[in-house]
Amino acid sequence: MASISHKPLAELARAALASALASEPQPSEDLSELVRGAACDSKDRALEVTRTFFRDLVEPLCDLFDPAATRAYTEVFAAVAERLLPGHSAPEILNRYARVRSVGRYSGSPKRICVLSRVTLGADVAVTSVVLAAAKERFQGALICFVGPAKNAELFACDSRVKPISISYGRSALLKDRLLAAEEVRAVVDDPDTLVIDPDSRLTQLGLLPVCDEKQYLFFESRSYAPESPDPLPVLTARWIEETLGVRGLAPYLAPPTRQKTADVTVSLGVGENPAKRVSDDFEYEAVRALLAGGRTVIVDRGSGGEEASRVDRLAERLANKNLFVHDGSFASFASHILQSRLYFGYDSAGQHVAAAGAVPLVAVFAGYASERTYQRWTPWGRGRIKLIKIDDANRPLANEIVLNAIAEAAAQVAEEAR
Repeated sequence: MASISHKPLAELARAALASALASEPQPSEDLSELVRGAACDSKDRALEVTRTFFRDLVEPLCDLFDPAATRAYTEVFAAVAERLLPGHSAPEILNRYARVRSVGRYSGSPKRICVLSRVTLGADVAVTSVVLAAAKERFQGALICFVGPAKNAELFACDSRVKPISISYGRSALLKDRLLAAEEVRAVVDDPDTLVIDPDSRLTQLGLLPVCDEKQYLFFESRSYAPESPDPLPVLTARWIEETLGVRGLAPYLAPPTRQKTADVTVSLGVGENPAKRVSDDFEYEAVRALLAGGRTVIVDRGSGGEEASRVDRLAERLANKNLFVHDGSFASFASHILQSRLYFGYDSAGQHVAAAGAVPLVAVFAGYASERTYQRWTPWGRGRIKLIKIDDANRPLANEIVLNAIAEAAAQVAEEAR
């Protein structure tokens, strides 16, 4: 759908992205056009513009994990917040952000710790769980709260130390509604006896929107922290925790409700609505067929519905194997299956972080990542065997062969250990 200026939305977003990365004053003309579209009276159009805004402008800025891109993001979102949220000014937002992003040792003794969800499931395992672990160790007499979507809180449902506080954040909601999530957070966390720890949460638009007094707020700017380091996010989060709270030796964890074991191998073909992360239908067919070889039982997650579920249903019909099961339930339910499995396979998605946290051997396929730094940051990290396969234009024709060899090797190692 064209905008008022008759430019396609994707073209507007690309132009706004280029303007932001060039450090031009914000809002640029193209950004202003996007904001007007996202706030228009037509809900269908406003939703389309919002999706384009996040997919083609916001996510590229965040995925680079680069200080310059992080600065560009703050300039863009400060301008957007000023336009859409009465009482907010871009200079005030940026000045506050400059203060809270600095790392310093915290010495308070709050009665309640509110850890904000990253909203995406994989990030809540790779990053937020490390923060929760730190809060439990550092503040042993305090109430520890996970603030975020209910489906994410399920990942820690069996941890008696963590109390969920449900805050919805619709990734399919309009732009202004997403910004207003910060006000919902403020209503439950703004308390003098509460410490808020923000691990770059979308609930605050990555730390830009205030939810409490700055003295009671710790912010981990994961996108520009240790920019020269090749380490993955769990390692960097643990490093930031040590600098800020003085707690060492932390790793990702999760505690979902236990489900009865169904299969030896767990598979997720989800790509977070990013088709660039996929290889092909035939690739997925050959990979799962290889996993089924030798009578192994396999369970594939249908995801949250839509295109992913349709793909999984077609795959199951095509394979027609009695040892293949399809999981249709919450992600926390599937996470329980992953933790009980002997091998995990999937694309770059939340499942790989669950497997890594549970020391489950895994084979993960990375395709369509924005940069080498993106790959480094989202690399799963844990005690188990981790085999990562990077697919690009150069080796895509050999993707099947590369992955099938990796699956055969991983399956052989699992079988050997079971003897």
